[in-house]
Amino acid sequence: MTDTRGPQPQYEGYATGPLPGEREPGPGQASGPYHPPQAYPSPAGGTQGGRPHGGAQGVGAAQAARRPRTGARTTPRTRKARLRVAKADPWSVMKVSFLLSIALGICTVVASAVLWMVMDAMGVFSTVGGTISEATGSNDSNGFDLQSFLSLPRVLIFTSVIAVIDVVLATALATLGSFIYNLSAGFVGGVELTLAEDE
Repeated sequence: MTDTRGPQPQYEGYATGPLPGEREPGPGQASGPYHPPQAYPSPAGGTQGGRPHGGAQGVGAAQAARRPRTGARTTPRTRKARLRVAKADPWSVMKVSFLLSIALGICTVVASAVLWMVMDAMGVFSTVGGTISEATGSNDSNGFDLQSFLSLPRVLIFTSVIAVIDVVLATALATLGSFIYNLSAGFVGGVELTLAEDE
């Protein structure tokens, strides 16, 4: 293969010459560090050759510009996040609703027992029972005995049955509600919530 480019010029002076910082100053140039030429002029009050113009005046102006205002008040900003409930897990909803309904059933039984004791201590059953016995009584019998019918064991048994039914119904309705919410959230996007931090 032959080279058809012909003779190429040799830049010997450029390759072996001194660097810009090592060159000797010319007759009209003062000796000092080499500074490359600047494309844009330096601004007024800026730096030239690593030394600032104006000295203490530039430092004083910078400190005066950075001095904060004493009359200004800074109000803290409360960060807020907007979230969307896209899906409710039916299994977790069922577990939570089951525990909450059991707690509500226990509270119902305890509240019924306390209410029965308070009404019995006030004499409500005896007064109302005597009135009903006189109204429904006859010569052969004394009538309907309300106090024996609404005894504490019967009231607790009836309240416990109501609490058990409430546990089953509340758990089933909550689970069904989670399925319905997931279906509706697929169309409209779900419920949007805005959460904010405490100040």
